[in-house]
Amino acid sequence: MNGTSSVRQCGLSRRGPGVGLRTGPGAVTVDSITQRLRAPKGSFYHRFASRDALLGELWLETVLAYQEGFVAAIESGDGLAAALHTPAWARLHLDDARLLLLYSRHDFVQGDWPKTLKRGVRDQAQRLEGCVASFARGAFGRAGPAQLRRAAFVLAEVPIAAVKPHLRDREPPPALVDELITATYHAIVQGGPRRNAGDGASGTAVIRRR
Repeated sequence: MNGTSSVRQCGLSRRGPGVGLRTGPGAVTVDSITQRLRAPKGSFYHRFASRDALLGELWLETVLAYQEGFVAAIESGDGLAAALHTPAWARLHLDDARLLLLYSRHDFVQGDWPKTLKRGVRDQAQRLEGCVASFARGAFGRAGPAQLRRAAFVLAEVPIAAVKPHLRDREPPPALVDELITATYHAIVQGGPRRNAGDGASGTAVIRRR
């Protein structure tokens, strides 16, 4: 069974966040899903092995959609565009941004992820880490612990922190968010490889896997 197509066929793709965002993914039940879709439970279990399978597929579909623009920016060598992708994508996909950025993937699946999804989750995490490493080498001259930490900070941590208050208020991030992200990006990256060459004893984290 193809997870993404199952989510779309079930009618939750792009509208899926409405199933549980107001109370959080943990409050979503099979009953709430089937009631929303006006479908019998049997049709749900025909498509999905469990509630976790559905929510896991929904999370994975959303994160892959988000990553498309981010990866494209990194591959084109435009780190600032990659950093600004988060608020830009959030404006276009507000519900999806709330789904992805206000909750951890662990909020969607309790315990181990379904086997059919584990590879997709692993692949997207590796793709993201590869982008961070590629940016670190280009911006800071190498991909040591400190460079990876700086890269993760400017590409992911700052943009996510900047948009979260607006997502909580159910509003698109204003233009000021882009200004703050841009200023932070230039302050850290403008020094180039020499200024950012040190490894730094505390720079061990690459990027938090959501």
